[in-house]
Amino acid sequence: MAYTTIDDPSAHFQTTLYTGNNDVQVVTNGGNSNLQPDWVWLKQRTNARWHRLLDSTRGASKNLYANEDDAEGTETSLTAFGSDGFTLAADGSSDGWNEDGDAHVAWQWKANGGTTSTNTTGLNIDTTVQANTTAGFSIMTYTGTGTDNDSLGHGLGAVPHWVIVKNRDEANGWQMYHHKNTSAPQTDYLNLDDNGATADDSDRWSDQGPSSTIITLGGNDGVSKANVKYVCYAFTEIQGYSKFGKYTGNGNASGPFLYLGFKPAWLMIKRTSNAENWFMVDNTRETANPRGAKFFYANEANAEVTSDKYIDFLSNGFKCRDVTGFHNDNNETYIYMAFAEQPFTSSQGVPANAE
Repeated sequence: MAYTTIDDPSAHFQTTLYTGNNDVQVVTNGGNSNLQPDWVWLKQRTNARWHRLLDSTRGASKNLYANEDDAEGTETSLTAFGSDGFTLAADGSSDGWNEDGDAHVAWQWKANGGTTSTNTTGLNIDTTVQANTTAGFSIMTYTGTGTDNDSLGHGLGAVPHWVIVKNRDEANGWQMYHHKNTSAPQTDYLNLDDNGATADDSDRWSDQGPSSTIITLGGNDGVSKANVKYVCYAFTEIQGYSKFGKYTGNGNASGPFLYLGFKPAWLMIKRTSNAENWFMVDNTRETANPRGAKFFYANEANAEVTSDKYIDFLSNGFKCRDVTGFHNDNNETYIYMAFAEQPFTSSQGVPANAE
């Protein structure tokens, strides 16, 4: 049986739905635990609007956009990170974070409550870091050097399995490392803002995988250009709470079952062997199986897509229930990123409820 150190995942991750009102609005989370978010991913469900990514290290007014390579924008969409949610500004520009009467979703992760420190373990790069070692998540900001083989300290105390880096000052894509991307993931990368297959290039990670203390960078402008500011989000797997894996599709309506050790709350899947959009589902917009009739593309501004691309969320993992390029084409390779609603077995050995 899978045991965990996190009995209540809602203390570290929550999905919250809200309706825009075009006025100042406090959005309160509804999970079992209070959650003061440090990374907030906002998406309007009703219309085609950009994904907004904000964090408590860069500040509430600093927006990045998952579906675009744009530089960081300064706009007051979110004004404060609260003790159990966040505060929104009025959406006078109709850009998509608080439009009157429209449905929205907010995915939220906890780091260190906005409290940062300087990490000097990297080679030639010091990072401003806030880390949640319990949940395996850290936020780093740093200034690039343009030098191959420099590194930054991540503060997790364990090897990161999923890393996302964004150039804040310039238009440059979201660079992603995933430890199951290929048989040699340190040589490869994906871009969150496009649908491309895995690419091989040593100038992202200098062909070196992360360690328990550092992430090694190449000299590419997407990860470390001299005198340019960056943000990095890093995750390490926590048993019963998060999982970052891979699988091969079978092209069958009874698709692969992926054991996670928990009932998923949030799932993102990317086909890596060929081009395909980043497929996102959660347990809050769809509360019962099958999921996948309402999904987003992380790399596109589309409104919530309503189409039958079914996946079941189970007490110990997920199962593909459709033949689709998004998650189950025959002999295609996929990676996934998943966070828990409930561990399969609690720290006291209590099993999860069946889905």
